[in-house]
Amino acid sequence: MVSATVGTGTALGAVLVSLLAAPAQAAAPAATGGADTERVAAAGALAAPDDAGLRKVLRTALTQGAPGAMARIDDNGTVHRLTEGVADRTTRRAISTKDRFRVGSVTKTFSAVVLLQLVDEGKLKLDRSVNSYLPGLLPDNGITVRHVLSHRSGLYDYTNDMFAQTVPGFEAVRNKVFGYRDLVKLSLKKPRTNAPGAAYAYSNTNFVVAGMLIEKLTGHPVATEYQNRIFEPLNLSETFYVHPGTAIPGRHANGYLTPDAAGAALVDATKQTVSWAQSAGAIISTAHDLDTFYSALIRGKLMSAAQLTQMRKWTTVNSTTSYGLGLRRRDLSCGVSVYGHTGTVQGYYTYAFTSKDGKRSLTALANTSNNTTVLNTMYATLESAFCGKPATKAAPRGSAPVERNENIAPGVARY
Repeated sequence: MVSATVGTGTALGAVLVSLLAAPAQAAAPAATGGADTERVAAAGALAAPDDAGLRKVLRTALTQGAPGAMARIDDNGTVHRLTEGVADRTTRRAISTKDRFRVGSVTKTFSAVVLLQLVDEGKLKLDRSVNSYLPGLLPDNGITVRHVLSHRSGLYDYTNDMFAQTVPGFEAVRNKVFGYRDLVKLSLKKPRTNAPGAAYAYSNTNFVVAGMLIEKLTGHPVATEYQNRIFEPLNLSETFYVHPGTAIPGRHANGYLTPDAAGAALVDATKQTVSWAQSAGAIISTAHDLDTFYSALIRGKLMSAAQLTQMRKWTTVNSTTSYGLGLRRRDLSCGVSVYGHTGTVQGYYTYAFTSKDGKRSLTALANTSNNTTVLNTMYATLESAFCGKPATKAAPRGSAPVERNENIAPGVARY
């Protein structure tokens, strides 16, 4: 079933600081070796969202194995809602843009926001050693907070071993509760991938360390800091951090994990602690709340202009993707850049991005994972949402770059 509605959206909730102008262009860090320019549309304005194109993307995801898929666009007061398929394979309830779901690595942006607020408060310095705040935690005093937040620490991603086999790995940790140090120790059993600052190498270990920094510097659990600093000020009433609880509260989309063996039955992965990720991936939210969050972030409502500039210092990942501090930038085929994060947790793929001015935001979800075909298909929601309709049938947009399941076990070649 497909549904689509367009209507008037609601305003953002209360904010932490007054609106601050985002920088026109963020400089690349030294590690990039040169300028890394953000792209803007030649005409200076975004084309209208392509709802028909979005419908096609969602329908295609279902043919590729997703039980359900949905997208919500908040476009400066106008809301586009599109859904396809089911939230629950047992009851056959249709998926809704109001459903809660596990956002996976989108959590990393929330963690980075808290740490950058602590920089604003004078409690943290980005270029100081992590060990100066967490003595003896890491084997190299040269690993800084900035390295951790930009995935340039060289810390090995323990999920490569944990989820080398997708379903057995998941079932082994589904109900397990880890301490942060347990996860860091798993990482340190393996050699580092590079010297501090030398290269981008995505690792969940980095944002486990980020969670430890939050708790050390504030004296509070990350749940308290997310709630007090982000959820409540932005009125994100559908956003939660329930670790180590296993249930998603209220109405939600179930998540279905695709086994490695072709043709094997999907595994309902909805109930889990997500303790293997915590501050790297355990937040629960909705499309509306994620649109609100990224819009507020890019509009400068969650930190000072100085720290937003730091967040948007980019390291090149590939020809279409750059990474800042807990923030991705995607350069689309129509000449615009969008800002947000992808999210993968067992049973869920999320894309949550906003425009350069924060006036148009998209959150798209497919309630499956470990299916790279679906992951690549859902990337096209960005093109439909921010580029609009292709100019002509004779000159279609370039094909989307191949997406990798980078957020979980990035070093495992599974597909």
